[in-house]
Amino acid sequence: MSLPVKLFYLKTCPFCKKALRYIDEAKAAHPELAAVAIEMIEESEQPAVADSYDYYYVPTFYVNGVKVHEGGIYPDEVERILRQALGE
Repeated sequence: MSLPVKLFYLKTCPFCKKALRYIDEAKAAHPELAAVAIEMIEESEQPAVADSYDYYYVPTFYVNGVKVHEGGIYPDEVERILRQALGE
């Protein structure tokens, strides 16, 4: 069982599109990461939820309620976030 992960993003954000691709790639390359469920929150569609969290840039990841990444992201950072959710 993994820790809860929230991803705040915007459909139009190029960094968010990369983050989503990196998530898929990490889960494909490392099957153990597939167990990590990510709650996707599109901030323009759920502004009340987005406003209740403290961040400025997207994509922003929270693991177990703690902000662990904000802004542009690289594949190794996505893998680290997913592993953190697994408690590694």
